[in-house]
Amino acid sequence: MKDFSDYSLLPHNTFAVDVKCCRFLEYASVEELKSLLPLLANKSYIHIGAGSNLLFTKDYDGVVLHSAIKGKELIANHGESVSLRVGAGECWDDFVAWCVDHNYFGIENLSYIPGEVGASAVQNIGAYGVEVEQIIEAVETVDVQTGEEKVFNHDECQYAYRNSIFKGDLKGKYIVTYVHFKLSLTFSPNLSYGALRTILASQSQTPDFSARILREQIIAIRKEKLPEVGEMGSAGSFFMNPVVSIDTFNRIVADYPQVPHYPVAEDKVKLSAGWMIEQCGWKGRSLGKAGVYSKSALVLVNLGGAKGEELVLLADSVRKDVLIKFGVEINPEVNII
Repeated sequence: MKDFSDYSLLPHNTFAVDVKCCRFLEYASVEELKSLLPLLANKSYIHIGAGSNLLFTKDYDGVVLHSAIKGKELIANHGESVSLRVGAGECWDDFVAWCVDHNYFGIENLSYIPGEVGASAVQNIGAYGVEVEQIIEAVETVDVQTGEEKVFNHDECQYAYRNSIFKGDLKGKYIVTYVHFKLSLTFSPNLSYGALRTILASQSQTPDFSARILREQIIAIRKEKLPEVGEMGSAGSFFMNPVVSIDTFNRIVADYPQVPHYPVAEDKVKLSAGWMIEQCGWKGRSLGKAGVYSKSALVLVNLGGAKGEELVLLADSVRKDVLIKFGVEINPEVNII
């Protein structure tokens, strides 16, 4: 267990915002976590993973918790699939690489996403046509108030686009300790995402096409679009792609027939936030030390020494212009604290 006071959070947020917290507690087991819970009584606290989905706007006047629970365990082999139990403190992409190495399939589209396993189940991370909820069976947690352990099955997690019950009704009430995944033993590549399908059109038809090749291609695509962690502060995609009604979509497509879109239901369409931001002229622009990444308008970056307030000001300016031009509100995917 680690316990630090007046602790710098610079190593714990990928936006590289230099802030501190009053106290930082890290635990390596469920038992250690339970022993820490009394220290949270009547105090403000947050639980973080790798800090890849956070934007601190000021020093945090409270307790920051971090999980160092590790471990990857095969708990069942169903013949055509396997069930795995994985510690919340495991690095997400290390876990993906491990699955590919062990021929556990269905996770490869989620390669190279920063963060940790526990946060993936809270945020419902997704990329290239796959959301993590599609492979989650259950989530083990600890009740912050009582210290009791509770397992949420998939349906109880109430997953939605970049959302779960742990971000909604139960935010701050439970801490994720382990996540159960169900992965296939047969490689069946998901190429539903248009750009991915185009890039791999010929390669995917060859006999030697594999999950490893798909993973490598996705990593290459992400490296083209996103700044490397450590080179430039960012949290990856800052905004969620908005889901709009058919009427709103028809209004927009009448003026902008080239708008990228993806049907998500009979009466709902997902629009590309990055494309709309780019149409507003923000790609590559900056306000002070905060900027919109030159290679992807969906990404906000710390150009060096930016404060959280500067990044929020930039985000608000971008959102305002998108609303004025398209009549659509885009919302942050990043948690602003």
